[in-house]
Amino acid sequence: MNRLAARYLNGTTAGTVVDIGSLDINGSYRAIFESRGWRYVGCDAAPGKNVDVLLADPYALPFEDGSADLVVSGQALEHIEFFWLTMAEIARILRPGGLAFLIAPSRGPEHRFPVDCWRFYPDGFRALARWARLEVLHAQTDWPERRWWRRFRDQGIWGDTVGVFRKPA
Repeated sequence: MNRLAARYLNGTTAGTVVDIGSLDINGSYRAIFESRGWRYVGCDAAPGKNVDVLLADPYALPFEDGSADLVVSGQALEHIEFFWLTMAEIARILRPGGLAFLIAPSRGPEHRFPVDCWRFYPDGFRALARWARLEVLHAQTDWPERRWWRRFRDQGIWGDTVGVFRKPA
């Protein structure tokens, strides 16, 4: 997430960033954005550390249309049963020209919290963006070198797909 912020936010005016799935289990993105002057709003369906807004429904974000300059979500989409509905909400709350940074697993062991439904690849992110009417600026999976693939697979090593999206102006 830090690399995405450095690449896509340098030179932009700080605004409001909404983090979907912000509960701090293994760390938080808050400092990445607040250190750049952004107003950070952490949202999650579970209460706890780093949650500013408790979501009653992940498919109805409690924000006005076009109210977010940036929406981020890291390691949450796999836990949302109908993630495409959440993506539509992301598109709705983004201002025209606003960005979304999504990081979701492409591989790794099951980790129910409370469910673990999905894994993602670049084509999936591109299809999701098309469905939500967002532009894809970047979609990539961090595949290991082919010679290491069996070892990664057998050890259940994690990997992610990263997507950067923009709401058309």
